[in-house]
Amino acid sequence: MKARVTVTLKTGILDPQGKAIEGALKSLGVDGVASVRQGKVFDIELAGGDKTKAEAVLKEAADKLLANTVIENYRVEIV
Repeated sequence: MKARVTVTLKTGILDPQGKAIEGALKSLGVDGVASVRQGKVFDIELAGGDKTKAEAVLKEAADKLLANTVIENYRVEIV
């Protein structure tokens, strides 16, 4: 079973890397970029076929390791 965990900064948290990417895009001539927020994506393959159990395991992994839940949100998707 394949899953994806997407981690993004919470609203209101400053994103200096996103600002740097925004500036670089503008300097490369990419027009129309209003703002950029960066994040992380984890594509994970799991053994077994129990979607409910897989989602619970991935949420635990995100809480403990993949995301800093003080400043980041995460979303778990079973693909």
